[in-house]
Amino acid sequence: MSQKSERRGIRVDQSELLCTKGCGYYGNPAWQGFCSKCWREEYQHVRQKQIKEDWALAERLQREEEAAYASSQGAQSQTSLTPFSKFEEKKSNEKTRKVTTVKKFFSPSSRIGAKKESHETKVPSPSMSRQASIETDQVSRDFLDFLKSLHKPGREIHKQCRAFIETMATKEDQQSVEELSECVQDFYQNMSDRLLTHFKGSSERVERVMDQVEKYIMTRLYKNVFCPEITDDEKKDLAVQKRIRALHWVTIQMLCVPVDEEIPEVSDMVVKAITDIIEMDSKRVPRDKLACITKCSKDIFNAIKITRNEPASADDFLPTLIYIVLKANPPRLQSNIQYITRFCNPSRLMTGEDGYYFTNLCCAVAFIEKLDAQSLNLSPEDFERYMSGQASPRRQDPEGLSQVYQSLELLNGLGERQERVLQGARRLERDLIDWQDGVAREVQDILDKYPLEIRPPASAIDSDNVENDRLPPPLLPQVFAG
Repeated sequence: MSQKSERRGIRVDQSELLCTKGCGYYGNPAWQGFCSKCWREEYQHVRQKQIKEDWALAERLQREEEAAYASSQGAQSQTSLTPFSKFEEKKSNEKTRKVTTVKKFFSPSSRIGAKKESHETKVPSPSMSRQASIETDQVSRDFLDFLKSLHKPGREIHKQCRAFIETMATKEDQQSVEELSECVQDFYQNMSDRLLTHFKGSSERVERVMDQVEKYIMTRLYKNVFCPEITDDEKKDLAVQKRIRALHWVTIQMLCVPVDEEIPEVSDMVVKAITDIIEMDSKRVPRDKLACITKCSKDIFNAIKITRNEPASADDFLPTLIYIVLKANPPRLQSNIQYITRFCNPSRLMTGEDGYYFTNLCCAVAFIEKLDAQSLNLSPEDFERYMSGQASPRRQDPEGLSQVYQSLELLNGLGERQERVLQGARRLERDLIDWQDGVAREVQDILDKYPLEIRPPASAIDSDNVENDRLPPPLLPQVFAG
């Protein structure tokens, strides 16, 4: 089968990344393909519809119970109570209490009272009463330093953030994670609207302030809202981790990944991409987790560019991202995706490169969860044998043999290169010997052309006089008296 048909199971049209409602923003599989804005509208619509249906059901049950109670009272006035009638009366009273409880649940006053009672009897969690960590203290100091530059609006922003954090602490055990997410998103929206009014529509300043607000409140709420016990996030994490481990046999050729890890620069980029996606779990702020995804994606684009000597396309990016996720097996992958989806500033997920890369990551995880034999151009029998560990494509498939041949060719090339280096060394040795002989010959030629006459050393003036005893005595100084 051709390479084009193999890629068909992985390729995702860019239009599929956009919101299914056609608003132009990026969608998210966790939001059923909607963007953040459309998902909230849909969620509010479904929630209001459910509340109306619950109210209608409660009122209908109330009317039925009132009618049943009235008829039972009329029957009691005519006949004496029998054991069966007493049982019916008890059952009717229990049902009436249940309906009253349902109506009280939907009553605003009763909900507020229940929350206050729960707040009074709730024992503070160790994470809230414990002394803040070093990171939390540093984030708080940085947030205060940032707000000082805003003067009076900064004090109001800090006041609103503190009040919101205290409110969220009281709602932790009383609301679902979806409701907590909605509270955070509402806070983002209200704060953004106020800042737009204050800064007179300066979106850049508003975004800068909202980044600091998100960092502050999510660092403080991280332990309470990341992978909470009321969700099945941890169960999904284990399922994805087990799935990726079972797919350890998937090769780079099966995914049609346009990356050559034999190139040192490409191998370094792959390692960096794996490190970045793993580092995502160590961050607390949704924006910082998104930054890790963006860094990983840019490393992937650079690896493809170096391999092909041309810019990478979107069709090349998604298979490579799937390959990186399979090699990295990031910890708590689903929890991190859900955390970003629920509590990140929605403007970052709807537009921009952060939103684009995050949407592709969600698509990559969804592909891994649904990966089958057809996606990898394998027979169902081979796929099952690989998944069960009975066989390995690296030992049997022609693709593995081609890798062996490539390694042998590489070794042969290294041997030829070593031989060329040895020949060059021998040539250099001969050149040095020839140069030494040439210099010696040139020196000898000069000596032959200009010979040196060696004369005996000069002798003293009277060295030839052998009769030294006949010489007159030396002159002596004389003193004259005068």
